[in-house]
Amino acid sequence: MPHQIRQVAPSPRTRSVVTADGQTLAAPADWVLQAPGDAALSRRIKKEGPHWVVSEKRGRKVFSRGIWAPGERVERLKRELVTERADPSYERKLTAGRQKRASEEVAYAVEFEASVLAYLRFSDAHTRLARQMARAIAEHAVPVGSGTVARTKRISVEQRAEAATIAWMRHQTTAYDQLSIPRVKGKRREIRRMLAERSRKLLARYQDEYAQDDPDCPLRRALSFVTPGAAQALLR
Repeated sequence: MPHQIRQVAPSPRTRSVVTADGQTLAAPADWVLQAPGDAALSRRIKKEGPHWVVSEKRGRKVFSRGIWAPGERVERLKRELVTERADPSYERKLTAGRQKRASEEVAYAVEFEASVLAYLRFSDAHTRLARQMARAIAEHAVPVGSGTVARTKRISVEQRAEAATIAWMRHQTTAYDQLSIPRVKGKRREIRRMLAERSRKLLARYQDEYAQDDPDCPLRRALSFVTPGAAQALLR
């Protein structure tokens, strides 16, 4: 068992974990539990050999609870990282990495907003509204850690834009957040499909060049909650 790489859950017993099939395992005597929080150390611990990754699922979220691994390995890698991080070149490397990621995030935000705008396909008469909506959706969905479909790489950016738009409208232009949905398998998905169709019909109004402006439209009401400063930025 100590020679295996495992995904496990925490156990109420001291120095123990629970496997996917419910088996309780005791950590080897020479292993230690390294707490989460140092990504570089965690990567190196995993890369060097057998270890047990401890995670706990609460609701829909999964939380890291650390890594069990040989104590000698953990302490040695900690010392190596301390030495490495003391080198001035290490900070320069970190700074360069941050700048690169920030640049990539800005580029992705622009790309995603453009994809939302392309998905909306509003008529020329409603270009201003389309730009405001695309910016609002991008600002909500793109940030790292948002947990939205915009952050996944499993589908194309065009598909992400469509899914993020429908999700944004579900929360902003319908009563979805106030609904009491029965705990019946498939019921939430059914309601989401119904609301998605309703959202697409609402979008179709603004894709018609002859559509009349409606100040009471739920879409316009949702966008009216943007703060004045943000609204001006959205309309630039």
